[in-house]
Order: sequence, then C-alpha cells, then structure tokens
Amino acid sequence: MSAFRRITPFLWFDTQAEEAATFYTSIFPNSRILAVARYTKETAQASGRPEGSAMTVSFELDGQPVTALNGGPVFTFNQAISLVVHCHDQNEIDHYWNHLSQGGDPSVQACGWLKDKYGLSWQVVPGDIAKLAGNAGSMGALMHMKKIDIAKLKAAAT
Repeated sequence: MSAFRRITPFLWFDTQAEEAATFYTSIFPNSRILAVARYTKETAQASGRPEGSAMTVSFELDGQPVTALNGGPVFTFNQAISLVVHCHDQNEIDHYWNHLSQGGDPSVQACGWLKDKYGLSWQVVPGDIAKLAGNAGSMGALMHMKKIDIAKLKAAAT
C-alpha cells in the first residue's frame, strides 16, 4: 500500500468479491487490485467455498485500501453503510453515478444515494455538498433528487 491507513473498509460478498473489485477499480482513477488470496484445499473444506476461488481481494479505490471477502450468503449489504464519492463537478457526478448504478438500483433513496449491482450503497455527491445544501431551498431540492444536479441545487438556493 502506498501510505499507512488506519481504517480499511472490509466488504463481505457471497461469491462476487473478485468481480466487484475488478468492476470498482475500472471506474475510479488511481485504483488497482493488489492481491487475491484463494481458498486452499483446507480452507475450502472448512468454509464450504470452492477450492481455488477468491477468498479475499485487496484493492485500492483512488488510493483508498479496501478488502473484499467471499464469505457466503450469510450477510448482505444494506443502506446502513455506504461509500461516499466526493466529486469536483457535475461531469464527475454523472460519471460515477452512471457507472456505479449499472445493473444496480439508482432509485433506492434520494440525496445522491444509489445501490450498485452487488447491493452496496454509494453516495455520489459534490465535494461541497454541505455548502450547497446549506439552506432550506437547496435542502428541499436535494431531498427530491436521486442523482444530484448541482445547477438545480444552486438555483434552489437563490
């Protein structure tokens, strides 16, 4: 890893950890898969996972270390946790929203939230979201937006 990070997101998948890591790293710049640990004969027998399949995948998303685990269907993602993507402008919002929502559900919640095809929730927001949503007009507009439209937020603020 490029720099010491005290906290690393650890994502539990059924069987799609390697596929998801490949998908996510294709979307974000400065991203790469670092290592894939595979189930050995012994760990496969203990876990019930197929021998040779990915057990954990270590990867970076725009420099942020992340680990994905193929742990089985016991646990699934829900909106109680999400990854936030801070964007510089509308072009970035459109880029990340369009890619992350492919095959997923972009209509789950308002305020820039979407659920990707693996069930993981993301918030795709402007980097200055607190400033943009700082008054009743823009906050009201934000509450009705799925994908955030910066121009509409600014217009609602005036």
